[in-house]
Formats: sequence, C-alpha cells, structure tokens
Amino acid sequence: MKTILSASLMMLLTVNLYACVTEGDAKKGEVSLITKAIKKPDKKFIKVALLLDTSNSMDGLINQAKAQLWDIVNELSYARCQHESPNLEIALYEYGNDNLPSKEGYIRQVIGFTGDLDDISEKLFSLTTNGGNEFCGQVIEASLNQLEWGKNPDDLKLIFIAGNEPFTQGKVNYKDATTNAKEKDVVVNTIFCGNYEQGINGMWKDGALLTNGDYMSIDHNKEIVQIVTPYDKTILRLNNQLNDTYVPYGYLGNNKKSLQAAQDVEAEKLDEVVIVKRAVSKSSGLYKNSSWDLVDASKDKKFNYDALKREELPKELQGKSTEQIKNYVQKKALERSSIKNQIQELNKKRNQYILKEKKTPKANNLESVMIKAIKRQAEKKNYRWD
Repeated sequence: MKTILSASLMMLLTVNLYACVTEGDAKKGEVSLITKAIKKPDKKFIKVALLLDTSNSMDGLINQAKAQLWDIVNELSYARCQHESPNLEIALYEYGNDNLPSKEGYIRQVIGFTGDLDDISEKLFSLTTNGGNEFCGQVIEASLNQLEWGKNPDDLKLIFIAGNEPFTQGKVNYKDATTNAKEKDVVVNTIFCGNYEQGINGMWKDGALLTNGDYMSIDHNKEIVQIVTPYDKTILRLNNQLNDTYVPYGYLGNNKKSLQAAQDVEAEKLDEVVIVKRAVSKSSGLYKNSSWDLVDASKDKKFNYDALKREELPKELQGKSTEQIKNYVQKKALERSSIKNQIQELNKKRNQYILKEKKTPKANNLESVMIKAIKRQAEKKNYRWD
C-alpha cells in the first residue's frame, strides 16, 4: 500500500534526514540531492495587483492613486521577512471603461507584475476615465489567470480592487473568482468608493471576506491634504543630484533615463510634496534599475563589463577602457549611496514633523486603507516593519 505524505511532513523528514547525514558517511551526490530538496527560493516578494475602476465617476480615485503611489511604496520599503527586505512587484488593471473592448469585459491589463517603479508611474498617469460597465468578478479572474503569482508560500500576494458599482455585476460570479484566488494563496481586498453600508449591500464586503481579505470604503473625491515640511527643499535638491548618478547603458538606457525625469515632472505637477515622496522612494531599496543603469547592474557579480556595447553608453564613456568605466561606475555608486542616506535621514525628520503637525486622525483615503490592510495580512506571514 502506498503512503501519501503531506508536503509539510515530507519537508520535515527531508530536514531531519539532512541533519543526520555527516560529511564522512554521505556521498557527495546524496548530499547535493538533499540540499536541493530543502532549498527555498532566494528572495521573497510582495506582489500587489491594483484593479482600478476607470468609469466616469472615478476621476477622484485615479488622482488618489497617482498622488499616493509613493506613500505606499515608501511604507513597503520598511517591510522585512526573516530579517530580509522583500522585492516589490506591482501590476495594474483598469476596468469599467467603455473605451475598452466589450468582448474582454471592459477590462485591460495596463501593466503586468514589475518592480520598475517608473514604468508603473507612467502607466498610472496614462489612465483616463470613461463609461462604463464594471465587472468585478471578471477583472479579478483576469488578474489571477494572466499574472505570474508564483508558488512561494512566503510571498505576500494581494489584490486590491476599487470601484463603486455592485460587486455582483458581470458574467463571472465573484464567488468563483475569490475561490480561485484562495487556491492561489491570493488575498482579495475590496475598496468601495462611497458609503460603507452601501458597499456592504453591494457585496463588496462579502467579496473580501471569502479570502480573509479586508473590506474598506473611502471618499474617493476628497481632496488630498499634503503637509509641507522644512526638509522638502533639501530632499528635492538631493533628488536632482541622485538622478545624476544614473549611468544609462544598452538600447533602453537613454529612454529609461528620460522616463525617470518625466515621472519626476508628473509627480511635481500633482504637488511638490508628491515629488518629495517619490524622491524618498527612489532612495529606498525598492527602486531598482539594473536593466538600464550601470550602477545597479554592476551589483550583480555576474555582470560583464566587457560585453557592453560602447555605442550604447553615454558619450563620456564611449572611448574609455573597461577599467576606466568600472572606476567611473564605482564613483557614481559611492555618490548615490551618500545621497540616498542623506534623503533617508531627512525623511525621518520629515515624518516626525508631519506627526506633530497632524491635527486630525489619518484620512480615510486609498493610501491609508491599503497600508492598513497590507500590514494586517503581512503579519500572518511573519512580515514585520522596521
């Protein structure tokens, strides 16, 4: 008779077996096999899929998302799991917009999971509202089927869906979609844009509870109050210096560096405080650009300077030797580290100033409800905040 062991029991047996094997009596191949069996993924991820209603009445929601993206990123930069900083990946969907194909359920994947924060910002700022028909179950199902959620049980996998129509609309039953989410270890959090009780009547709370997620309501049209601090001007000056430490390479290099500057401009258009928050995000470990920046790319031990195409480097490096390029990049890396540290120290003082200036409880807006839900669910997987 065959015995079926649970995954957890098999892991326990494997670990115990490995503990009993000594160098003297184990064959090299056996030890290697056991090591592979117990090896865990090297890096943990926080994966957040943001599903935004872009129908006519949702301009306020989109503006909150644009203004508060960097607040959310900054808060997540302090997350730790087993003393490690997890990677952050964000995906973005829009739904309920009549400009989108009806055969797709008025749903569009704006961007799949990515850690490129400039790309996420660009896509978010491209959203416009129109229409529409809002099918919550269908957009949840689409995000579950189209995105690469992975199978690491330590990853924090979250969906945040925001809108203001009944959760029950569309051909895909929200109960089926949330069942699928639970099977993939994905938590669905629902944000109703409007009255709390109205959202409950529209089954938004039920949609969250089915995966042990959070149900929240916000006033999506409420004006965002930004607090100016004495440290903002210095952070903005340091942000400009930080941008100068990026060394583009490859066929994407110059375009991506231009995108970095463009997203600074977009943030500043909303409010000067928003670009301050973006600068803080850029000084965190979550802002990574190894695909186009030599300083970030050089952190990989496998990075090969000799493989660089000189014509795809900045003009000041095109005639340089490999050793000269390395020295240039190392100098920029030291500059960047110093600037980032200065921004982080100023941000501590900035946060203390904001806490003293706040006269009312934290606003019930997109950023505040998302962070509250993320922290609550992260604790279940042993994530902590520094």
